[in-house]
Amino acid sequence: MRRGIKLLMTVATTAVVAVAFRASVQQQHTTTGAAAVVSTEQPRHTSGRASSPSSRGASRTPVRTPTSPPTSPTGSRTTAPKDHSATPQPPATSVVVAGGVVDTQYGPVQVGITVRGGRITKAHTLQHPSGDGQTDQINGYAVPQLNQETMTAQSAQIDTVSGATFTSEGYRQSLQSALDAAHKAGAR
Repeated sequence: MRRGIKLLMTVATTAVVAVAFRASVQQQHTTTGAAAVVSTEQPRHTSGRASSPSSRGASRTPVRTPTSPPTSPTGSRTTAPKDHSATPQPPATSVVVAGGVVDTQYGPVQVGITVRGGRITKAHTLQHPSGDGQTDQINGYAVPQLNQETMTAQSAQIDTVSGATFTSEGYRQSLQSALDAAHKAGAR
């Protein structure tokens, strides 16, 4: 008689654990990131005896397990699937490119840019007209303005700097070729 009750309790416990495991697996497939809710069947006791699995009521009681994942009948732990939508993306890589050299009436102009995350993060001239005092003076104020215009416009559609028309036009052409090269290099 005791063996029968012990066997019945073992079967009932195994059934409860199996139902809990199945419910936790089903629940894990429907929730992402939330605490898992596991439904289990609780055996009813009548007059001091355990009822058989077939005569039990199907009362479902949610059991929250925020600190430890549910266990399977074999004792192995189960975990909820990871929510990959919030996985941080790798940082954007910087692409550094040089535009083509554009010959102007006063000398060559070449622009270099750094693109990161689809934005121009740095613009600078690699070459600009120089050699005489007036050209150096003009480009001394024109080149920083052109670099700043590039950062503001985020394109080659920049204004001409007064007094530096040829340098401005050469800068625009070289900048556009640098933007094209950055795009080909995969800058996003």
